[in-house]
Amino acid sequence: MSSGAEVVVVGAGLAGLSAATRLAAAGVDVHVLESGGHAGGRLATERIDGFVVDRGFQVLNTGYPRAADLDLDALELGWFERGAIVRVDGTAHRVVDPRRRPADVIGTATAPIGSARDKAALAAFSLRAGYSPVGRLLAARERTAEQALRAAGVGDTALERFFRPFLAGVLLEDDLETSSRYLDLLWRSFVRGSIGLPAEGMQAVGEQLAARLAPGRLHPHTAVRAVAPGSVLTDDGRWAADAVVVATDPGTAARLLPGVEAAAPRQVTTHLHVLPGSPWRLPLIVLGQPGSRLVNSVVLSDAQPRYSPDGRALVASSTLSPTREDEVRAEVAAAHGVAPSDLDHLTTVTVPGAQPAALPPLQLRRPVDLGDGLYVCGDHRDTPSIQGAMASGARTARAVLRALRPTTPPDDRRST
Repeated sequence: MSSGAEVVVVGAGLAGLSAATRLAAAGVDVHVLESGGHAGGRLATERIDGFVVDRGFQVLNTGYPRAADLDLDALELGWFERGAIVRVDGTAHRVVDPRRRPADVIGTATAPIGSARDKAALAAFSLRAGYSPVGRLLAARERTAEQALRAAGVGDTALERFFRPFLAGVLLEDDLETSSRYLDLLWRSFVRGSIGLPAEGMQAVGEQLAARLAPGRLHPHTAVRAVAPGSVLTDDGRWAADAVVVATDPGTAARLLPGVEAAAPRQVTTHLHVLPGSPWRLPLIVLGQPGSRLVNSVVLSDAQPRYSPDGRALVASSTLSPTREDEVRAEVAAAHGVAPSDLDHLTTVTVPGAQPAALPPLQLRRPVDLGDGLYVCGDHRDTPSIQGAMASGARTARAVLRALRPTTPPDDRRST
């Protein structure tokens, strides 16, 4: 069977959908081929015993610039508090953003995460990352995240009890070897945005974008075997197209497009447990302790009650290496101050290619136009995040429009 379109997008993750929806809005005949059964790529959600279970612990950060592309109200987000819980010698201490929780200023100021100088360094680092122009952040000397934090005056205690476990859960690496420039951009989003979960799970983000396409333009369960200029080969036949956009996971992109270097070496294992009720008053993430396998643990249903069908507490706990549930049950229980027997194991999810690395030198805005009508997008072209995926999709749409609609005024192209 042969089919044709102006543009064929391979992959219905956030990058591919961001490109496709912009192209469709500009009047381009675009079709999206997806090997899986849902829109959203790595943002996948299922229901287990009535609980909303995402593929790993994932959240939506409204501080990402491309979050403006979404209808956040329609996602019915539930919110986490800004901050974290740090356990020291068995005692839980809240470290929160004083702008949101003025009543917790004293508790945060006295939390055992370092000296007053350490906490002043944390505040100064947050102000710099949050409010300096992006251009200035990207022009700063590049080093590793750990080197940057130490240069900012963060001492060993604050680094090991707060920064390392907090960032490990985001960067999916605990050596803090990630580029300081990406750290600045990431921290900026935390300072300026809020962290939430959609009522129907993270897959709802991709489904919202997919719903903007005309009926029949998204083709699930359509595996692509090869691409070439003007051609896409699937199990069902060949598509002819003026432009082909490969918006798959990094490994598949490298296979379909020889010469494209892309990999996703970061992995994470998330254990889901159920408790009779939440042990916490606020929806805050609990950080793993130095030397533990646990990176973090959080009661998801505290932030988004609709993740639970009946008021019980849904807990997500993550490790960077593959672990069995019985290996971390005691750590999860200790993190929340409950007995191991209180935890009812729901499921465990390991994501082997969770995201690309962002080592120095940070390669922002890697080329998306490969020539001959071939394009590539994904978070491996920008930053390893929802922001990076959507931003690369937007860049790719602009590149395609420059080729297919050269007479379109530049301002109109940018608006897409």
